[in-house]
Amino acid sequence: MQSILQTAKELLLPALRPGGTAADFTMGNGHDTLFLSQALPEGKVWAFDIQPAALKATKSLLKQNGAGDHVQLILDSHSNLDRYIKEPLDAGMFNLGYLPWADKTVTTRRETTLEAVDKALSLLRVGGVLVIVVYPGHEEGRLEGEALQQKLSGLDPKRFDVLLHRLIHVPDCPYILAVERRK
Repeated sequence: MQSILQTAKELLLPALRPGGTAADFTMGNGHDTLFLSQALPEGKVWAFDIQPAALKATKSLLKQNGAGDHVQLILDSHSNLDRYIKEPLDAGMFNLGYLPWADKTVTTRRETTLEAVDKALSLLRVGGVLVIVVYPGHEEGRLEGEALQQKLSGLDPKRFDVLLHRLIHVPDCPYILAVERRK
């Protein structure tokens, strides 16, 4: 079986269109930003993080890989995405939690994540996909995941499909919540 992060990326690929728009709402080390920039070489990629170290790491990774001219790195909370993104989104990624090599007290929080997911869903075009990787192995991650599942399970099934992808025999393992806009 492939990794949870690889599965998340594969769920996004069908939604990416040439010249489209995508967002990495939790930039972190920049790997998802790089993936999106390579998958959308003619498009626009937005990437958000609240930590300057994340922007620095991402900028370096993009430069090393010859990517980045069409990527906008934003030092701000993903909950403020509507201040920056005005066009419809083909795809969006949330890789929740904290930077493994950084301060583990700086983590995504359910309040801002729920707000960001609401805003991202409102920008998602028909056929667009939002993928959220949840890490329930720490308390805030568990609470964040529960809140997201509650919220997403209430979406109108005529407008959205919602997928939960997880290993059922491994407690507290990361899992994916994916949303596709139907109409």
